[in-house]
Amino acid sequence: MQKLSIQTYLANKFIAYSAAIVFTLAAMMIGVSIGSVSIPITEVAYIFSQSVFQIDLGSHVDESTTNIVMKIRLPRVVLAFLVGASLAICGAAFQGLLKNPLADPYTLGVSSGASVGAVVVLFYGVTIFGPFTLPIFAIIGGFFTILAVITFARVVQKTLSMETIILTGIIVSSFLGSLLSLMVALSGEELRQIIHWLLGSVSMRGWSYTFMMLPFFIIGSLLLLFSSSELNALSFGEERAHHLGVNVQIRKMLILLSASVVTGAAVAVSGTIGFVGLVIPHIVRLVFGTDHRHLLPLSIFYGGSFLILADLFARTIVAPVELPIGVITAIIGAPVFAIILFRQRRERSV
Repeated sequence: MQKLSIQTYLANKFIAYSAAIVFTLAAMMIGVSIGSVSIPITEVAYIFSQSVFQIDLGSHVDESTTNIVMKIRLPRVVLAFLVGASLAICGAAFQGLLKNPLADPYTLGVSSGASVGAVVVLFYGVTIFGPFTLPIFAIIGGFFTILAVITFARVVQKTLSMETIILTGIIVSSFLGSLLSLMVALSGEELRQIIHWLLGSVSMRGWSYTFMMLPFFIIGSLLLLFSSSELNALSFGEERAHHLGVNVQIRKMLILLSASVVTGAAVAVSGTIGFVGLVIPHIVRLVFGTDHRHLLPLSIFYGGSFLILADLFARTIVAPVELPIGVITAIIGAPVFAIILFRQRRERSV
């Protein structure tokens, strides 16, 4: 019986990861294929095989189509995946750490803090860290924001209730939003660049933005994945986690820092995109369970795929006009946010 249950468990996880990988690959192929110029998926596959894997399948594709795929659409799709994956894994980590299903980089104000850091770079033209100045300043802004939110929430209420954390995040986000508005009002030639960036988009970024974000994504995500067992322990409370051998304070700081690194890097290249870190981990948790050893990696796949499809919808629904991705994610995420909040209040009232 025990052997059968282990086999069933492994089979279920194999199906879960297989479905996630297939869904991600399908989203990427569709994202590259559909656009102002539709390219058949078979041609996309030929281009990938020739340009990426150096395999000649004997099919000829003209150079202009290859350039559209490899230099315009593929960088955009890959960047959308990285941004969506970043926001989703950070949302799952924040929710596990704070034991709060409404926590995510957007509702906690981390995205707003990262936006302030990035806009400072755009506004003042800072280049102290070379090409990595933008993500580094965004990471610093996001990290100090989450520290401020948690510190202020503890001062107000030591138990860190759901309502207190979310309300504190909204207050801090509002304050940071006023700072952003002030910088926009004072900006001159930088105005268009800042406004376009704040709306949230991955269009016309190119491979340079992908490579700018990739090191921070890899480092931060690996640290979060290595903390998945500790997140499982912390979900039962800090005292229980301490008895299980977790160094609570160090691990909490590591998780907060790692999530801030990933969120800051994502915001630096795409602007503020809300609700991805709220919606995706919640759905993955409902379907695949609450074990962070699987919740975090599955959130990466589904968060990235979700943002690829959201970006595809944003650039095709009213073509040739392109909507900001943040508009699409907010339309989807806001009702989900309301549903989760309603369910939480109903469960607490029972």
